[in-house]
Amino acid sequence: MDKTERLFSIMDALRRHRMPVTAAALAQEQKVSVRTLYRDIQTLIGLGAPIDGEAGIGYMLKPGFFLPPLMFTPEELEALVLGARWVEAQPDDGLGAAARNALAKIATASPDDLRDRISDTALWPVAIWGQRKPVPVLGDIRQAVRQERAVIIDYQDEQARASSRTIWPVGLAFYEGKQTIAAWCLLRNAFRNFRTDRIVSLQLTEERYGKRRGQLEKEWRASWEHDVKYTEGNT
Repeated sequence: MDKTERLFSIMDALRRHRMPVTAAALAQEQKVSVRTLYRDIQTLIGLGAPIDGEAGIGYMLKPGFFLPPLMFTPEELEALVLGARWVEAQPDDGLGAAARNALAKIATASPDDLRDRISDTALWPVAIWGQRKPVPVLGDIRQAVRQERAVIIDYQDEQARASSRTIWPVGLAFYEGKQTIAAWCLLRNAFRNFRTDRIVSLQLTEERYGKRRGQLEKEWRASWEHDVKYTEGNT
């Protein structure tokens, strides 16, 4: 790897880290000495890269920095196209349009026009295109997650029993043919999973979560792992 490639690689590594990363860790990743890494960091700063930090503490990119798009390897481009096509196949019209727009931006903003390469990528997700029906509540759930706003749903369980619940959506899982909301349910005072095809109606409220979504996700994961271990221990 020549110096130019290494500088780009260091920038990619810094973009992946939200917290300061040490020169030793970066040097090990780049397979260079720490001294060389220090010189590369100074070179990047001299070229205008907004890197915060110093030797012995760690480095990170300043918030809000946007690195102009670089050329993609064939594997990177295939991963992007396949992922975007999978999103397009889901019954979420908002995400589908966003995926198409993202690919168009990647193609036109690249130093070389990638539109031909994107259209020629022969990777497709398995999807039943003719049976795709939009699920409007998906957009509302994603908005609730982003803004940490409570949602009121009228729900029917697998026995067709109806209930009205206020939930704090933690995450949204996309399976083949269905979607499931992981949420804190105020009615049950516990985490519950709700299938979107069983939601009769949904109302996005102005009420905020009682906790930050990140903390709720940690608690949900801990609860899920506990349930899995309990189930495995009793089989």
